[in-house]
Amino acid sequence: MLTADFNFELPPELIAQKPAPARDQSRLLVMDRDSGELAHRRFPDLLEYLNPGDVLVLNDSRVIPARLRAVNPKTGGHFEVLLLEETGSNVWWAMMKPGKRARVGTRIQLLDLKKQITPIEAVVEEVNSEGHRRLRFEHTANILTGLDRLGEVPVPPYIERAAPQSEDRERYQTVYAHEAGSVAAPTAGLHFTNELLDRVRERGVKVCFVTLHVGLGTFAPVKADRLEEHIMHEERFTVSAATAELISASARVVAVGTTTLRVLESVAQQNNGKIVAGSGRTRIFIFPPFEFKVVDALVTNFHLPCSTLLMLVSAFAAPGEMRGRDLMMKAYEEAIRERYRFFSYGDALLIK
Repeated sequence: MLTADFNFELPPELIAQKPAPARDQSRLLVMDRDSGELAHRRFPDLLEYLNPGDVLVLNDSRVIPARLRAVNPKTGGHFEVLLLEETGSNVWWAMMKPGKRARVGTRIQLLDLKKQITPIEAVVEEVNSEGHRRLRFEHTANILTGLDRLGEVPVPPYIERAAPQSEDRERYQTVYAHEAGSVAAPTAGLHFTNELLDRVRERGVKVCFVTLHVGLGTFAPVKADRLEEHIMHEERFTVSAATAELISASARVVAVGTTTLRVLESVAQQNNGKIVAGSGRTRIFIFPPFEFKVVDALVTNFHLPCSTLLMLVSAFAAPGEMRGRDLMMKAYEEAIRERYRFFSYGDALLIK
């Protein structure tokens, strides 16, 4: 298939710039995979589509304040740094702007949230083929523990911010976020409140968690013309023994978010269709046709044109077939007609 097959026109005003006033008050478009029928609901109505014996699986990765500001003390030049992945103690791969001024050996000093120079420095140790920089941080025991006073919430560029907003620190994070490490939110989970999760449990549905630290594998654009030529970036995941046991005993698995689905299907691929506990890395790229081994229903958001996430949900709309792309495009057309809000802070979609 061609990347261009997954393009669509979206009116700019439908790109959600702020979250809904309350987490669970977003809209929910429900797609029946068998009939192709669509239903317009509110997010709490998700409860009606969950049955006793189901297991609801969520990604509990916590978004870190990964966007840093820095200055070159020799030249006075300013940099924007987006941390991508920790590879060792105080060593991270990062994106830097402007990249042309961040050559190997360049030393920068970090600024705090008040734009004041701090003692913490970083040295560019390597530049890879994609232009990412490997940074080694100095004068801090662990840069990760200091990010709350240094870093900004890394909301995507389509969420326009003249300045960082305190609201994003709370709302660009799930209520159940636990394991720090993501540089983008697993956004399907943003719709859940603790109260709604309690109501899920009251219906006899088990709730459990996996961890996938969201990085470039999730949000990097597809640059290849043909899907088969795109190579995903690796992302780290963990599945606990308790989660593996619950999923193995469940009647139906409902994944919240594409990151959760990618963890489950990656583990199943590696273990003859079974979910087992453990940690690893995945670069699984799901696009039509794809045979799903674990996940029976998916809660997700509305995704960017030509993104790997749109390709994944198109595969899920018709497992093992090619028609999922057409089903998904029709659903997106309906969402646009009905003025649904798109992307990270937007509305939700249930594919069942």
